[in-house]
Amino acid sequence: MAEQPKTKLTGAERAAILMMSLGESGAVEIMKHLGPKEVQKIGEAMTATRSVTKPQVSDVLQNFAEELGMQTALGVGAEDYLRRVLTNALGEDKAANLIDRILLGRSSKGLEALKWMEPRAIAEIVRLEHPQIIAIVLSYLDSDQAAQVLSALPENLRADVLMRVASLDGIQPAALAELDDILDKQFSGSSGNIKSSSVGGKKTAANILNFTDTAIETKILDKIRDSEPELAQVIEDLMFVFENLAEIDDRSMQALLREVSSDSLIMALKGADDNVKEKVFKNMSRRASEMLRDDLDARGPVRVSEVETAQKEILSIARRMAESGDLSLGGGGDEYV
Repeated sequence: MAEQPKTKLTGAERAAILMMSLGESGAVEIMKHLGPKEVQKIGEAMTATRSVTKPQVSDVLQNFAEELGMQTALGVGAEDYLRRVLTNALGEDKAANLIDRILLGRSSKGLEALKWMEPRAIAEIVRLEHPQIIAIVLSYLDSDQAAQVLSALPENLRADVLMRVASLDGIQPAALAELDDILDKQFSGSSGNIKSSSVGGKKTAANILNFTDTAIETKILDKIRDSEPELAQVIEDLMFVFENLAEIDDRSMQALLREVSSDSLIMALKGADDNVKEKVFKNMSRRASEMLRDDLDARGPVRVSEVETAQKEILSIARRMAESGDLSLGGGGDEYV
């Protein structure tokens, strides 16, 4: 029988192979220039690497050498060039936030330092600041980290802060200057060149809530709904919830199921609607789907909180896979990350 082709290496796996090929000193120098999530992804790939073939190493090194050989001293990193390339590659909405983070992060050590901190520590730093400042901080962080910071804030602050995140329509230089002053005091950093940024907005608020505990999420939305029902509805519409998994394509569902434990899947489906269940059954083998149906029938009553926890866990895996490009979330081919 012919040998099956090896699964194509992911970007993190290729980076891990390159780092290990460079040796400790070379890897250390590269790590200094990476963000926390990049370090985590590459670190996980390095620890998961058990055996690497010579052809794989050669392929990674050759591609790297080719990419390096194409670099020049020309000013191709100019902001206009970066905006055009990322917008064409990712689309306007997805590129906008990334571009702002790149350009703003370049001159703001304080904001980047926050990404390496524990969420509770960040919450402790900003909890006494004006809610608008807290909103800017949350908008700059990755959604999962921002959700943990939001959860660690006093309960009476959460809804107000999230409403401000949703209402951000460009951050004014004065607001960024105020934020830099706060971070200067905490980290002894320098304010640098202040730029206007478009981080924040309703989608960012929805993304943060996606990663928030269900009980906290419900309370925050209820408070927002009391004062601004239309805003609450928009945020809810933009959130990706467990029921939306019925809308993802079959290939993405199959990739997701490979990453989810059977116990978590059973627990999550106990509280799922029929559309999600059928989507899951459809993307399993007949034998596996029959076994899952039997397990669901055999499982007795479960706590709602346990179902919600399992569903959040699966959604977290889905978003992580979407970030790495392993699946696409959202209906109609739209990505949600």
